[in-house]
Amino acid sequence: MPETVDAIVVGAGVAGLTVARALTESGRRIVVLEARDRVGGRLRSVAVEGGVVDLGATWYWASEPRVCSLVAELGLACHDQHILGDALYQDSHGVHRLEGNPIEGPALRLAAGMEELAKAMARTLPTGTVHLSCPVTRIRSVGEGLMVEFGGGARRAAQVVLALAPALAVALLEFEPRLSDELLRLASSTPVWMGAMTKVVMRYERAFWRDRGLAGAVMSHAGPMHEIHDMSGPDGTRPALFGFVPPTHPGSPLVTQDEILVQLRLLFGVDAPAPTEVLIRDWRAERYTSPEGVESLQAYETYGHPSYARPELDGRLHWASTETAQEAPGHIEGAIAAGKRAAAAVLSDLAGAR
Repeated sequence: MPETVDAIVVGAGVAGLTVARALTESGRRIVVLEARDRVGGRLRSVAVEGGVVDLGATWYWASEPRVCSLVAELGLACHDQHILGDALYQDSHGVHRLEGNPIEGPALRLAAGMEELAKAMARTLPTGTVHLSCPVTRIRSVGEGLMVEFGGGARRAAQVVLALAPALAVALLEFEPRLSDELLRLASSTPVWMGAMTKVVMRYERAFWRDRGLAGAVMSHAGPMHEIHDMSGPDGTRPALFGFVPPTHPGSPLVTQDEILVQLRLLFGVDAPAPTEVLIRDWRAERYTSPEGVESLQAYETYGHPSYARPELDGRLHWASTETAQEAPGHIEGAIAAGKRAAAAVLSDLAGAR
């Protein structure tokens, strides 16, 4: 890596890669430091027989112009989310069939899994831009720039972009000088989108629910899964369902496969086929996604707060994550919007327009 660069981006999720692409396209020398051994952040696709399933973000929508444009630019194949059929509603009185699936609306998915979006973005960057397994520990002011310290070294840059959830940033990183009390309170109270959620994927030999005229969509007040949706591939290939399990209380234990199977039998009947595989991903346990106590963060009104558009540390430290976006916060669309906003601010500063 160059000893001194124009900008360092902390985090190689969609927001960070959006910043990196914008800055490199403008001819700036940058480095992306990613704590994980992969790009993508909360976009996580894992290989299964015949393809992949998403344990992180799954959907985007035709009404979101930024992500739709990016998918088209990168030439990624997509398909419609399956929503045809009836839905199920589960409460304390039992399971009820809802005609016409009032639960879901049209959505889009990537055929190769959503993580492929981040991988494709990273492939457009100059070789050597993204550095994996480099967890940043401290950012400090040094003269006319910032020094970013990480496992194995330190690099100096004129500008730094934090492309990770604000609550995670202030939990993991030290800042010198210290960030303002107002900003620390804001960042530490901003929820991590889906950071407290557990996602469960259930794979099957066939999409039996479709045979029964069901969409695979469920809303439940009984749980443990409060939502269930179809996650099959195009045309029903790789049959699968997925569900969201919110924590019942801070520190609640990981949902078990037995609990999942009990709910599936209640929903679909004892005669329904059992899943061939159950994959469980508790995002609370992801060190580089969720800070300790993430379940207690509920102030969603802090998303897109104006303070996230005001750089700190003498105007050199910028925020870029989906939680900081004023448009579509929490979505991939919001991550792209936040990345574009941060990149524009960095370029303006570098051009001397401070």
